Amino acid sequence: MAETDAIEYYWRPGCPFCMMLDRSLAKYDLPMARHNIWDDQDAANYVKSVANGNETVPTVRVGEVAMVNPSAAEVLAAVGEQAPELLPDGVEAPGKSKVGRFVNKMLGGEA
Repeated sequence: MAETDAIEYYWRPGCPFCMMLDRSLAKYDLPMARHNIWDDQDAANYVKSVANGNETVPTVRVGEVAMVNPSAAEVLAAVGEQAPELLPDGVEAPGKSKVGRFVNKMLGGEA
């Protein structure tokens, strides 16, 4: 797995879900590359490619994992799995939930 420098965070101005996720993640001081989908067509196209053709934000990519409207816990879990070097000292990534393990298994991944 290639090392990841930052979490790719796709957002748009005025999005209340983006603001909630921002606040939840701010305390972890994770490195994030922010992409405003209204100002960056490539970013908008990426979001559409992982959100069934919609511009649904927040969308977050960590390594090879893309998440549409994730919780902070889901982002931290993905960071722990895909880019543990980004986790600040003393922060542990939560494990996958039962639903997350089930969905992953149904999609052909490991439970």
